[in-house]
Amino acid sequence: MQFLSIGVNKDTEDIIEQIKNELEKNKEDHFKYSIQNEVNSNGSNYIVCGYNNERNAEKTNSSDTIKSILVLHISNALADYIIRKYEEKLIIRTISSNYCYFNSVEKKEILSLAKKIIKSDDKNLFSSLFHIRRHNIIVKKLLDYFENSNSIILDGFVNFRLKDYIKDLEEVVDKAVDDFLMAREYNEFIRLLRYFVDIQNPKFNLIHVVVGFDNKYILLDEAKKEITNECIREFVNEISLGEINYDDLLVSSLITLAPRKIVLHGTEHFRNKELLETIKNVFCGKVTLCSQCDVCSVNMAKSEHKK
Repeated sequence: MQFLSIGVNKDTEDIIEQIKNELEKNKEDHFKYSIQNEVNSNGSNYIVCGYNNERNAEKTNSSDTIKSILVLHISNALADYIIRKYEEKLIIRTISSNYCYFNSVEKKEILSLAKKIIKSDDKNLFSSLFHIRRHNIIVKKLLDYFENSNSIILDGFVNFRLKDYIKDLEEVVDKAVDDFLMAREYNEFIRLLRYFVDIQNPKFNLIHVVVGFDNKYILLDEAKKEITNECIREFVNEISLGEINYDDLLVSSLITLAPRKIVLHGTEHFRNKELLETIKNVFCGKVTLCSQCDVCSVNMAKSEHKK
């Protein structure tokens, strides 16, 4: 009987269950083994895996020993456990170490963003591939380690043997910090625009905004009379035709007009979805979305005719 031992601080039963589940996934590799928890004289917990390094003659494969099979299963189980139990702690440590100048509230927000990057709820391709990459890095390091040793201390292994894995997590934190700073800049920008709106005297009670078939925007007053040209004339005069950004032009016009209410028509045709969010955030509580009315119908007819 030969043995592999895994030194752990806690979650002993959890890890044992994970290893057993991993072994059960591959029933064709059945062999005699035992897994139990032991406590040494220092009070440290060890998971001890015992096995016979023998197989029936007809099943023997010189390059596929019992130990290598058992180590592979254990490595897969430990990789899953490390990602599940250590990953968030490592991210928190990275944030505290590399971005100590953020306050506690900001660090929590960065942690939340980092977790969203690596644990996407919609299980998109990037998050799935990134999870596989992290898992494979850990498994490879474990396999390399077990080639030269039958005993491992899990905490020490994570802290000193998983530099590539930790580097990946550091890159996740860097991305989360970039996202956090961009969001903060955006929020400050929105607050500034709200301030400009608040200090303006409303020039209109209601303005309708319709996306044109040419991806420009049409502005209508309360009587649904087009006022686009007179509203944007002062801005167009300041910039050349080739430099016009109609999204920015729309926001600038609405801020200057400071209407008490805005109705956005046919929002499904807005190519820039961020523009919609910006308008809703700047004119908070003043924006109504419309997708089916006479204005929407007329604009849709124009679009179909243009095609």
